[in-house]
Amino acid sequence: MSGSAEFAGSVGASWSVRAFLGRHGAALALPALLALGGLLSPAFISGKNLSNLLLQFAPLAIVAIGQSFVMIVRGLDLSVASMMATAAVIATSFSGADHDVAGIFAVTALVAIAVGSLNGVLVTKRRVSPFLATLATMILLQGLRFAYTQGAPSGNVPPVLRVLGSARLGGIPYNSLVLLGLAVMLGIVLHRSAFGRRIFIVGGNPLTARLFGIRADLITIACYVISSALAALAGLILSGYVGLVDNWVGQGFELDSIVACVVGRVSLSGGRGSILGALTGAAVIVVIANEVLLLGVPIQAQMIIKGVVIVTAAALYSRKETPSR
Repeated sequence: MSGSAEFAGSVGASWSVRAFLGRHGAALALPALLALGGLLSPAFISGKNLSNLLLQFAPLAIVAIGQSFVMIVRGLDLSVASMMATAAVIATSFSGADHDVAGIFAVTALVAIAVGSLNGVLVTKRRVSPFLATLATMILLQGLRFAYTQGAPSGNVPPVLRVLGSARLGGIPYNSLVLLGLAVMLGIVLHRSAFGRRIFIVGGNPLTARLFGIRADLITIACYVISSALAALAGLILSGYVGLVDNWVGQGFELDSIVACVVGRVSLSGGRGSILGALTGAAVIVVIANEVLLLGVPIQAQMIIKGVVIVTAAALYSRKETPSR
């Protein structure tokens, strides 16, 4: 009996450790990665590099926040990178003067709402899988973008966007301040509002949501619109950071944002996730990328490292948990 008790205790302890890692793994990994970066390369903890980290972190974090909304309602958005590039092309389609910024944001917002609505309608009304629906939208945006620019986009980014994307206030990038405001606002929406509660109910069980009288289709469409809008904003910020535009601005952000959400414990099966988790996951991705870059690791090894991060996150968070906010 004592042997059985000891065995049961060891099993319980192992599950407790796994549960703890599954719940706090990303939060523990981030300071560990920061400490490791300082040990491997003194340049990593320099003020200039940390400021650059914030500059690189903001666009991905903004996209990851939008991706988390979609994933909580059991979706995926593969069109975010294409939406970013489209927003960047729109930014350079005007005269390049500051007085055009209002028009740039207006046109970008309209396109983002249309793209997000199309994604949502395909998923909810036509019952297309989120993967295929957003993949089709991604390809559609690419085709329209190439047709409009003839494959060679040109034009200037307005100075205001350059400031928004690359300038700093007391060492803190303006884009990080924008991110902070968005994170606080959308965190309140997701975790403290009736709309946010409906998002979790729809993601947890769409049938239960309908029984409660919740219009699950509208909630899902709204989440896709939020994702597209945030991707468009990130595209404008990234165009200001880069200082020029091409048809591939934001390339890879669709997968990086999904990985960031998975690392931050946003469930692929829906019903669970948080803004803080998405931000933590995005920070882990950016820190790893920065460290391997400073160490001069080849691009092939960088891809392997990213794959290991995905597999590790999937292994840690595969255990079934009750949906939480």
